Amino acid sequence: MAPDGSQIGVKSIEEAQWLAVQLGLDVVEVAPEANPPVCRLMDYGKYKYEQSVRQREARKKQTRTVIKEVKFRPKIDAHDFEVKKRRVVEFLEEGDKVKITMMFRGREITHPEIGERILRRLAEDVAGAGAVEMPPALEGRNMTMQLAPERKPRRLREAETAATPAAEE
Repeated sequence: MAPDGSQIGVKSIEEAQWLAVQLGLDVVEVAPEANPPVCRLMDYGKYKYEQSVRQREARKKQTRTVIKEVKFRPKIDAHDFEVKKRRVVEFLEEGDKVKITMMFRGREITHPEIGERILRRLAEDVAGAGAVEMPPALEGRNMTMQLAPERKPRRLREAETAATPAAEE
């Protein structure tokens, strides 16, 4: 196959190599299992460079899932609950998942329903920013619940609004 994508036809290896040298290109085997094997004339160094640029761009667009953790206690005060709730909402708006851990100490473990009630109240309070991905579950002395963001992360929404030009009147 020629550099412009057109077919050259069946050539011997020597002919293909001579043609590649004349054009300053490389002979690259594309389909070795075909009969006869299919080769292509291309600048292999340029091809590898373009491939690495495409991979770099794909990595930039990729988002990593980050799980943040916020810890609660059954005897949490109303103000402390509000502060931690605000932190959970911030994490969800940034696009991160949040693991909520209710830690029981001593005899607190005898009343897991208190911890579950607090976790369910938190889930209701942050319903606009995130949804329950994993409901409250008791694991040893800890009860965990996981929340996932509902909307696009704030940084992506801000990037979209910045990229969209304002309508002129």
